[in-house]
Amino acid sequence: MSQAKTNARKCAVQALYQWQMTGKNLSGIEIDFLEEERLKGAQKSYFKELFYGVPKQVDVIDEALTEFVDRPVEKIDPVERAVLRLSVYELINCLDTPYRVIINEGVNLAKDFGADGSHKYVNGILDKIAQKQRSVEINARNNKK
Repeated sequence: MSQAKTNARKCAVQALYQWQMTGKNLSGIEIDFLEEERLKGAQKSYFKELFYGVPKQVDVIDEALTEFVDRPVEKIDPVERAVLRLSVYELINCLDTPYRVIINEGVNLAKDFGADGSHKYVNGILDKIAQKQRSVEINARNNKK
């Protein structure tokens, strides 16, 4: 797991949060991040994939979340919502990244940016979504034990 990818996720969560809160267009937010040099040390291509990929698939992502959350997705704390959306996007689309890495990164993002204890909520939901989205990977891993 590269630090540059971790940094890309951190920037993407912040950018997604901004998009959710302001509705500002994506390229405008991306330009702000570039101008402020907030992407230093981040894998820019991964940031772009996540930041543009989540809004493009937000309906699919929110549908996946709806099955496992205890309230409408729009009512989830905006920080947690950004973290969950990013992580679910990765679980669905980034099959080269092990599900455990994605969950771990999501939990760390919730610890970094979310309210106290939000990482437990994020962990529980991502674990359930991973069971559904990555069942083949999880079964293969369990069968090795």
